[in-house]
Amino acid sequence: LELQADFLAGVWAHHAQQKMQILEEGDIGEAIRAAQAIGDDTLQRQAQGRVVPDSFTHGTSEQRIRWFSQGIKTGNFEDRDLLFSLPYDQL
Repeated sequence: LELQADFLAGVWAHHAQQKMQILEEGDIGEAIRAAQAIGDDTLQRQAQGRVVPDSFTHGTSEQRIRWFSQGIKTGNFEDRDLLFSLPYDQL
């Protein structure tokens, strides 16, 4: 669900910018840095000094960035279906 939320945040940002021009310079970079910071791999590395992929519940930093970026790039809500059809190792 976290990757889905990241994707939908990107879709929202895409349309919010397109219709209302509300994003400021640096907003997208800040969102990507936040996704990097809250990936399970990053959080585990900081807390434990190691990464245990079998315990991931929110996705890696790379996955979170990828899905946010996909949403903001296309703004296509229908792309969310990929989250349910791709094998986990391809998310």
